[in-house]
Amino acid sequence: MLPLLSDELLLDAYRHAVRLSLDWDFVQMLRMEIRRRKLPLPEEQVV
Repeated sequence: MLPLLSDELLLDAYRHAVRLSLDWDFVQMLRMEIRRRKLPLPEEQVV
C-alpha cells in the first residue's frame, strides 16, 4: 500500500497524524499499513 515509506517514517507519520487529529480515514490507512507490516502500533496518547 505504501511501499516507498520506511517503517520508521510510517510510524512517525502515524504518531503525528494521531497527535494532530488528522482525518480519520488517513489515520486508518496508516494503521492498516502498520498492521500489514506487522509493526507494533504506537500507543495512542489522549491529550
